[in-house]
Amino acid sequence: MKVMYRLMALLMILMLLAGMTTAFAADDGYPSSYTYNYDYWGDVRESPDAYRVDQVLLSSQLGLEVAMRKPQSLFVQGQDLYVCDTGNNRILQIRRTGDNYELVRIIDTIQGTEPATFNTPSDVYVDEEENLYVCDTNNYRVVMVDKDLNFIKAFTKPTDSTFDQSLNFLPNKLAVDVSGRVFCLATNVNKGLVKFEADTTFTGYIGANKVVYNFAEYIWKEFFTTKEQRAQQESFVPTEYCNIYMDDESFIYATNISFEEGDLMWDKALPIRRLNGIGNDILIKNDRYPPIGDLWWVEGSVEQGPSKFMDITVMEDDIYVAIDRTRGRLFGYDAQGILLWAFGSIGNTEDTFNSAISVEHMGRDLFVLDQNEADITVFTPTEYGNLIYDASSAYLSGDYDGSADKWEEVLKHNANYNLAFIGIGRSLMRQEKFKEAMDYFEMAHDRDNYGRAFRQYRKIWVEENIGWMVAVLAAVMIIPLVIRMIKRMRMEVESYERSKIAK
Repeated sequence: MKVMYRLMALLMILMLLAGMTTAFAADDGYPSSYTYNYDYWGDVRESPDAYRVDQVLLSSQLGLEVAMRKPQSLFVQGQDLYVCDTGNNRILQIRRTGDNYELVRIIDTIQGTEPATFNTPSDVYVDEEENLYVCDTNNYRVVMVDKDLNFIKAFTKPTDSTFDQSLNFLPNKLAVDVSGRVFCLATNVNKGLVKFEADTTFTGYIGANKVVYNFAEYIWKEFFTTKEQRAQQESFVPTEYCNIYMDDESFIYATNISFEEGDLMWDKALPIRRLNGIGNDILIKNDRYPPIGDLWWVEGSVEQGPSKFMDITVMEDDIYVAIDRTRGRLFGYDAQGILLWAFGSIGNTEDTFNSAISVEHMGRDLFVLDQNEADITVFTPTEYGNLIYDASSAYLSGDYDGSADKWEEVLKHNANYNLAFIGIGRSLMRQEKFKEAMDYFEMAHDRDNYGRAFRQYRKIWVEENIGWMVAVLAAVMIIPLVIRMIKRMRMEVESYERSKIAK
């Protein structure tokens, strides 16, 4: 009898597993990574892998006699990948041909200026003409050279009074717009991004973080500390950013790892920002949760605390990917700030990271630089990942039917993917199929879009039914008047007849 009960229990478990709607990656011969998303309630939902490891680029594979040491940054220009090999004071130029990567040159010396070598280069940018801009940190400059490494100009310490002349100019990260203006993060500068015109003229700062303090701290520092003590304290001074990236529209995406944990869910910490020309944050956030990485963490913990984004890259259709220092995870968001996927972890296998510090992209492929392992992991999107990109791209290009079809394919891979319901709903809205759109928004618990679709549906319904509505309204208003008029006339007739009889 016990055996029968156990068999029945096993059968029920198998039936439950068969009825689950969570989709997992197919067994296609590739190793799986832990990929997930969050549902409306903020619960973790496993999903098929959006990316898989293509290969890991090691110093030995690139033919480097001296292995990379503490590399700090990646940059992609065309089919070339540039690596700031900071510990070796050099820049590596690596060219991609198909699935092969070849070391083109080692850039460690430039012509026409002194010093002619780099000292702790921490970031690099390459423009369309293949001119290089290098954050030559401990040479106190951002140096620009042409593709043949001939010196063009240098951006050095501002002589403006707003820059503390007692400090060295230590550029750490940079971005360059189409006009050649340079924006850089500099160590010891906490007024925002240092801005230089193309002619190297310093023109101020943009995007300073807001000052955060409480009233008790203010009273203590104002009335109970000396002037010298106040000068040494920085609680009232905005903190600097961690990294920056300029998109194709010359907007700067910036990551910030200095914030109060309690401000994250209230969208006050702003760990990712999109800065316009005057430094205002214009990042769109239309999801229930702001783009902060993981939604759950252990407060006060360094290893299990909130996500801390070390770097960010912006892909086609304003999709951006940020890499988290805390758990070694990559988070992808669309232009509306909706989480597309998250994957990765801390470890020593090929799909994990020891100390990921930089992320870049070439097309839809992602490159992640690990400073401790001194290697570059190349990720390529799976069929599921490409469907998400294709669906978003089709919608933005105006192919709403095509977008809906792609989102339907996404749902076949992952029936719990809320963004697919939202995507189909948005496509239906653009086709003015508001009733059908409402059904999809309801499944996604998307109240805002549901409200928009409902308002449009109500408007059309009223326009289509206004005739009989007016008729009914008129009847409701006129019929009582007619009845009262008839009653009044009848009463007058009866009163007249009674008066005649009385005479």
